[in-house]
Amino acid sequence: MRTRLGLDYHFEAAHFLPNVADGHKCKRMHGHSYTVVVTVEGEVDPAMGWVIDFGDIDVVVGPVIAGLDHRLLNELPGLANPTSELLAAWLWNQIKPALPILAEISVSETPASRCVVRG
Repeated sequence: MRTRLGLDYHFEAAHFLPNVADGHKCKRMHGHSYTVVVTVEGEVDPAMGWVIDFGDIDVVVGPVIAGLDHRLLNELPGLANPTSELLAAWLWNQIKPALPILAEISVSETPASRCVVRG
């Protein structure tokens, strides 16, 4: 049986978008309470009854999220222009090598907006 598992992560961070027009509200530094949903997909192991232990996902994703918390995202290598789209792709590139069954990353800056990257 093929199954998808999703884990929610949260962090607080500031950013600004350097490539938007002068006068755009996102040109100024501001912060968000980000939510990241990491989704994996795979076959359920018949003996264990799961695809992967949630704790094994945390071992990979937890340090990545901790490295974003209470940071200015623009200062991180690869995030000079930290749009939701580029942040989602950056997270994918950080997580996928250590979590090959990664299927999707969703990044929300607000409860009403999100970006989804799928592999």
